Amino acid sequence: MNRPQTFRDLHHGDGPLLLPNAWDFVSGAALAEAGFPAVGTTSLGVAAAAGKPDATGGTRDETLALARSLARLPVPVTVDIEGGFSTRVADVAELATELASYGIAGLNLEDGRSDETLAPLDHQTTVIAAVKRAAPQVFLNARTDTFWLADGEPDMDETLRRVRAFAEAGADGVFVPGIAAEEHVRAVVEAVDLPLNVLFTPGKADVGRLAELGVRRVSTGSLLFRKALHAATAAALEFAGADANVPAPSYTEIQTLISQPPVSGGVSGR
Repeated sequence: MNRPQTFRDLHHGDGPLLLPNAWDFVSGAALAEAGFPAVGTTSLGVAAAAGKPDATGGTRDETLALARSLARLPVPVTVDIEGGFSTRVADVAELATELASYGIAGLNLEDGRSDETLAPLDHQTTVIAAVKRAAPQVFLNARTDTFWLADGEPDMDETLRRVRAFAEAGADGVFVPGIAAEEHVRAVVEAVDLPLNVLFTPGKADVGRLAELGVRRVSTGSLLFRKALHAATAAALEFAGADANVPAPSYTEIQTLISQPPVSGGVSGR
């Protein structure tokens, strides 16, 4: 009898792990029911559902509550913990231990900070090493935001320096959201002997091409949450007899909506 596939195994199959990201229990349950072999979380969805901005370290409690519920799913679950909700190494390691105790299979840990800077590399590698000592069974996907925070052309030298350092510190995978150009993807794949996670972006390289480039995991990030919010808004406008041809909200628009809720003027003039 073949042993069940672990979350780690899913990164080494015939093709990339296609990882959809949920924001509450029912979205995770629906994705598992749809046949996806694992489910992740989206920090934007978790924060927005709580009326809080994303990536500011303010959703530790909500993230833990969601993790406890998602651990009931029949598939492995990986949780986005932003930057660990603390700058203290011990706090992040303790968080990883708690999530592992629920049965969570993986963590996303990012180096981007709310002030749009990157965490010092030596600090980030210390955190990664501490998390792996505290919860060695958990698949740690170490994310660098060198592309997302780039002002103009991303710094590939810094990207490669960080993913190599993350690998040396004990990370199980690396994640570079925003990376899309084939030469950039190929460079990261060749730089580290770890699975590379790429964020799916409609209109960019498709999954088949990413697989050819050596990508081992493709996740949706906030895409599903934003599409769900768009579908709900359009359905409500259609119900009200108003123009339902509204665009899907961007990440930035949802962040703005949370910080500055619009004053309703009714739907009659739409």
